[in-house]
Amino acid sequence: MSAQQTREQILDEVERKAGEYEIESGCCSQGCLRALQEQFGFGNAETYKAATAMPGIALRGETCGGVVGGLMAIGIVYGREDPKDMDGFFRAIAYGRKFCKQFEKEFGTVMCRDIVKQRFGKELNLASPEDAKEFVKMDGYKRCSYVPGRAARLVAQMILDNEK
Repeated sequence: MSAQQTREQILDEVERKAGEYEIESGCCSQGCLRALQEQFGFGNAETYKAATAMPGIALRGETCGGVVGGLMAIGIVYGREDPKDMDGFFRAIAYGRKFCKQFEKEFGTVMCRDIVKQRFGKELNLASPEDAKEFVKMDGYKRCSYVPGRAARLVAQMILDNEK
């Protein structure tokens, strides 16, 4: 965090970048994770790459990629390196649960299929070529960019709160 940036500026920038990266890459999990990695200087190309198949859990409509990207960031920041470090394990789980609860409060769910239905007014199976084409025609990446942006913002708030 640069001394010149206020907390709100950091949060706004992380949210904006995560949304832009979703539009650019078509991958909400990578958009969320990349914005957080850049802002806070953690992770690398390998961790970014690991988020590739995560949108909706391989486009199955399951956990939102923004949530998965956020949880990956939480794991990098608060997780453990030693498999016997149960304090580190439960610390990361606690932050992950807090994040999911905040996300659910805002969106009503963590499930991709439900969020897509909310945002587009209909169910779309993004693994289906026909539905994927319709999603693109409906400017789907732009319309969904808000979601990974908000996820990134929630995680960034958590990280900033713990830097104090």
